[in-house]
Amino acid sequence: MKLIDLSRPLENTDYADPPGLGPKINYIGHNDSADQVLQFFPGVNRDQLPGGEGWAVEEVTLSTHNGTHLDAPYHFHSTMDQGARAITIDEIPLDWCMGPGVKLDFRHFANGYVATAADVAAELSRIGHQLSPGDIVLVNTSAAEAYGTPAYVGTGCGMGREATVYLTSRGVRVTGTDAWSWDAPFTETAKKVAETGDASLIWEGHRAGMVHGYCHMEKMAALDTLPATGFDVICFPVKVKGASAGWCRPVATIKD
Repeated sequence: MKLIDLSRPLENTDYADPPGLGPKINYIGHNDSADQVLQFFPGVNRDQLPGGEGWAVEEVTLSTHNGTHLDAPYHFHSTMDQGARAITIDEIPLDWCMGPGVKLDFRHFANGYVATAADVAAELSRIGHQLSPGDIVLVNTSAAEAYGTPAYVGTGCGMGREATVYLTSRGVRVTGTDAWSWDAPFTETAKKVAETGDASLIWEGHRAGMVHGYCHMEKMAALDTLPATGFDVICFPVKVKGASAGWCRPVATIKD
């Protein structure tokens, strides 16, 4: 079985999140931590440690939405399934997080384009797939090519409300994208809202969770290496009590 890592690392970078929202990782090396080790062992000197070294450890300040992560319905709104309490990341059913993968190739759409239900239906027809409950749908946008550059957050298309409901009404409970957000970049949405005065355009793909509760992964990697179908996805999130998201390392499995 071939395993494909679909995650981005947590790293000190200014380009994976909007300004001021990125993680901060402090790396403590072997030479800097010997005193930490020795405080647990009175009477032992540093020269008694192998090479005089302590341990390597990192101190991390981050949000649950840094790096590749799985958003819970609670992130989108306080309610899901048309009025029920939205579940948090530690309440996500594990069986949602394993299933047949389906890739939609939307790399040809312009930055800021909002994909519709018709776009999803057309792509499913092109690849010859009919959705089934439990399918995990991944959206390959042009954003992945911009990862690691200042353009990343503003690159790629987004999934609109009707496109999202199209998926969730057919039993899809987990989706994913290689873009910073499931929705279109905020810079593009802001222009449309300013032009039309229609505030319902804000976060419309996320807010679709109010209709049918679902999760989505953001900042995925290597979607361009996947076939349209014929693979499975495993994407268990870290359990953070009562939280809106959890970091995950999604993996695609393909039989050799």
